[in-house]
Amino acid sequence: MKEGFVISENPTVSENELELINKFTRRFIKENEVYVFSVVLCDNDIDREFECFTDESLEKLSNLFVGKTGIMDHEAKSEKQAARIFSCTIEHVKERKNALGKNYLRLVARAYIPRSKANEEIILAIDSGIKKEVSIRCSISEFTCSICGADIRSCSHIKGRKYKNLLCHTILQNPIDAYEWSFVAIPAQREAGVIKAFDEAAKGGDELENSIKSFLSGGFAKTSKIAKHLEISADSFGNSQEFEIFKKIAVLKEEALIGRVYLDEIKSEISKLFAMVEPESNGVFVKKVIENFDFQGLKAFKEDLKIKAKKLFPSGPQLFCEENKNSGEYSEFKI
Repeated sequence: MKEGFVISENPTVSENELELINKFTRRFIKENEVYVFSVVLCDNDIDREFECFTDESLEKLSNLFVGKTGIMDHEAKSEKQAARIFSCTIEHVKERKNALGKNYLRLVARAYIPRSKANEEIILAIDSGIKKEVSIRCSISEFTCSICGADIRSCSHIKGRKYKNLLCHTILQNPIDAYEWSFVAIPAQREAGVIKAFDEAAKGGDELENSIKSFLSGGFAKTSKIAKHLEISADSFGNSQEFEIFKKIAVLKEEALIGRVYLDEIKSEISKLFAMVEPESNGVFVKKVIENFDFQGLKAFKEDLKIKAKKLFPSGPQLFCEENKNSGEYSEFKI
């Protein structure tokens, strides 16, 4: 579960909690100046996207989420900030097991909201159960296949399918950052999922491809901005990692465009050469045929047509002198 909910617990603030809260404030905040509540951020069960945090991942997230801001609908704007987490603990729900038959654990955070006239509505919405659902955004560096133990982005197994009665799912391991948590109307929407991390230290061409797929299919989902990537700056993004991935996508898009132009030029040359070699053939036919060729096939076909065209139309000057025409008087004027 990468989405959670507010739970009903004692809203009073203990002296210890007040001390933790004041680590994040500029002046000493009194008990009657803050509203506190508990929220379940995530757990160790298989979620609806067939992904699952390990117990160790929850432990790391419990440290990473301390101090993180709670916002509205994942909008990274200052006016959307609503709360802040001041402590996180791993809670074992007794007599409950997860889908794997293990003890069910969940990450429970304590958060505070300053009591003010501006925050009266959100506090009332939380107390009345209107604002209850939340989701998180964090960065994970390891995505392990539950079936084979390899990176699920490169293995042959598909999460959500069963293999010998074993449900394939992604094991989310080694969290490296926690960005924020958000009140949402509907949990597990595209932007509410865990952000798949791009590890700059990782090697191999597949790593970038997998990261881009993850970036586009979940997390930030800025597909509308990708179409206008030249207009975007780093300020448009919530973190530098996201912007770095975006820049790589922009470069790939430019290179893909250049590649398509180059392929179109090769296809045009093939059509012209084919018309020279087979003037009576249907030009539409060859265009349809070469659409099924890969890059190497197109190059080979083009070279073959060039050889045939050269034989039919050898290069050379239209006027040339044979040896027997080069002798005698005024030979330079003879054709």
